[in-house]
Amino acid sequence: MLITLTNINKLFNQGKHDEFHAIRDISLQIEAGKVTCLKGSSGSGKTTLLSMIGCLSRPTSGRVTLEDEILSGLPERFLTDIRRHTFGFIFQKFNLIQGLSVLENVMLPAYPLGLNHKELKSSAQKLISHFGLDRVLHNPVEWLSGGESQRVAICRALINDPRILIADEPTANLDSWLSQEFMGLIDELRQSGKTILITSHDPVVFDSPIVDRIVEMQDGQVVQN
Repeated sequence: MLITLTNINKLFNQGKHDEFHAIRDISLQIEAGKVTCLKGSSGSGKTTLLSMIGCLSRPTSGRVTLEDEILSGLPERFLTDIRRHTFGFIFQKFNLIQGLSVLENVMLPAYPLGLNHKELKSSAQKLISHFGLDRVLHNPVEWLSGGESQRVAICRALINDPRILIADEPTANLDSWLSQEFMGLIDELRQSGKTILITSHDPVVFDSPIVDRIVEMQDGQVVQN
C-alpha cells in the first residue's frame, strides 16, 4: 500500500471545554495508482483527514505511513520537504494568487526547490499548453473563468511532478458540465500513473466510473468502505 493510516484521531482544543473530536480512530489503506474518493457531507471530517494524509496537519494520535516511512512523527522541516516533492494540492476555491499571471501561479510551488528558472518556466509552459491554456498564459488569474481557474490549479498542483494528487471538493464551485470536464482530466492523470485522493459530496465525482474506491465518512468516522 502507498499510504497507511493506523488508528488516526484528531482533536481540536484538546483538554478544553470546547474540545472537538474531528477524526475518530480511523484505519485506512490507500492504493497506488488509484482514484480514491472520501465521500461525506460538510462536517464529516473528510477534509481534516485529507489534510493529515497530505502532511498539512498532524494527527493527535495514530500513525500516517507513506510506504515504509512514518510521517506523523517527523519534524516539520522533513514534512515540508515530503509535502513539496510527493503531494500536489487542488483546493476548493483554487487559492490562485491574484495579481500574478497564469504562468507565475503555476511556477510558484516550484520556487523553493531551487530549480533552474529557464527549465522551470519551460516545464510550466508545457503544462499550461497541455491543458489548453496557451491564450491566457500571461493573463492575471482574476480574469479567468471557473473552468480556466480549475485547470490552472491542476497545472500548479502538477508542477513538481508529485506522485499523489490531493483534491479537496474540486467541483464545489463548478457547474455540472465543468465538473464532468474536471473528472475527464482526473482520468487522464490516473492513466499517467498518479495516485489521486478526492473529497466530495458531489455525485458527478463519486458516481464517476473513474473512481476506483469510495470511502464514506460521517461524524469523523468511516461508515462505509
